[in-house]
Amino acid sequence: MEKKVFITGDGSTSFHLPKWKEQYHSKHGAIQEAYHVFIHSGLDLFKDNSTVSILEIGFGTGLNAFITYLESKKRNLSIYYDGIEKFPLSEKEITLLNYPKTLNAKNHKAIFEKLHLSKWDELSEIDKQFRLTKRKKDFRDINDIAKFDLIYYDAFGARVQPELWTEELFKKMFLSLKNNGVLVTYSAKGSVRRAMLAVGFNVEKIPGPKGKREMLRAFKKS
Repeated sequence: MEKKVFITGDGSTSFHLPKWKEQYHSKHGAIQEAYHVFIHSGLDLFKDNSTVSILEIGFGTGLNAFITYLESKKRNLSIYYDGIEKFPLSEKEITLLNYPKTLNAKNHKAIFEKLHLSKWDELSEIDKQFRLTKRKKDFRDINDIAKFDLIYYDAFGARVQPELWTEELFKKMFLSLKNNGVLVTYSAKGSVRRAMLAVGFNVEKIPGPKGKREMLRAFKKS
């Protein structure tokens, strides 16, 4: 599918999909959205010096993985990161992304490249504290059981891919989380909240990133 690179509101890059009239990130800022939704509303729930296993639904541009890596350095976190992506970016598309520069992390540019260039469906040691497994598969084929502490649910929106925001998918997410695990997503749709509740999640609406009034956070309580 055709992708067109564009600059979001905080100076970071993202891709627009003309066919769907959809983009990978908020036009208000890819980085600010990633930090608000996935780091401050998700990863920040875990203590420094801990081990956190993360499932990302939609590896995409690698922004969430890269920011999580940077945070692991600041907070001495050991991260096991699984990124699911059925349609990976090409090497040419990856070169258009400016995240090491806009995050003031040029000294970690090689890590950003390593996240993308590591082999699919194999465990890669990005460094001693960050291990990555990228899985090239459909989200609907996930069958993990009690494996993750945290899920970044970053699929394309329900307007263009409603099949990814159903009870079927959230049941898989519920099963893949450990007890007391958490799922965070930028979505705040009522249908999404109801699907989460139907499979057993405790769900709360919390303030959303710039440009969105609310987002959802869901807990698997033991």
